[in-house]
Amino acid sequence: MFYLFSKIFIFPIIRLIWVKDVQGIKNIPNKNGAIVASNHESYFDFICFSAVCPRRIYYLAGEVFFKKWWWRFLMVLTGQIRIDRDKKDKSFALRKILSVLKNKKIIGIFPEGTRSSDGKLQRAYLGVAKIALMAKVPVIPVGIMGTFEIMSRHDKIPNFKKCTIKIGAPINLEDYYGKDIDKKMLNIITHGMVMKNIAKLTEESYNFN
Repeated sequence: MFYLFSKIFIFPIIRLIWVKDVQGIKNIPNKNGAIVASNHESYFDFICFSAVCPRRIYYLAGEVFFKKWWWRFLMVLTGQIRIDRDKKDKSFALRKILSVLKNKKIIGIFPEGTRSSDGKLQRAYLGVAKIALMAKVPVIPVGIMGTFEIMSRHDKIPNFKKCTIKIGAPINLEDYYGKDIDKKMLNIITHGMVMKNIAKLTEESYNFN
C-alpha cells in the first residue's frame, strides 16, 4: 500500500525535483529476478532510483537505518532488507535475499557498501557476485551521477540539484553457473565486470582489481 502511494504521489515529486535524466530504462527486465548494482554517493541514490525504476526494488540496507525510528519506519514500510554489517553470520539476511530473487523480484545492492566520502568510486565488496551466482540472476550495472551534490554524507539537508541515472545492459553470468565459487571468480565478476561497467557509466576510473 505504501509503495503504491509513493508511486502515485511521492515518486513524481522526487523525479521533478532531483532527477535530470534517465538513460537505459529498457535494461530493467519486465519480469524475472535481477540485481541492480550501483555506485553509492548519497542516501539519494536509492531514493532517486526507486522513483524512476518501473518495478519495485528491494534494497539491502545497513543496520544503522533500523536503529533510528524515522529511518526504521521508512525501511519497514518499503520492505528493505536489513544487513548487519558487523555480524559475521549473515545467513538469515542471505536467505531473505535469495527468497526475494526466487520470487522474480529485484534486489538493489551498493557493492561499495557505504556512501563515498568524496563522490568517487570506492573498492567494492564481493557480495554482489556471490549473491548473483547463488540466485542465478543477472546483474544490472547502474551509474548515478549528481547525488553527491544533492546530499553528500557531510550534508545535513538536501540541496535542490539534479542527478543523472544511467542503466547499463544486464551482465549475464551463465558461464559461471555450476562451477565452484571461489575468491578469484568473485573478484573477476565484482571488479572486472560489475564495477568496470559502473565506472564506464559514471565516466570514472576503477583500478581495484
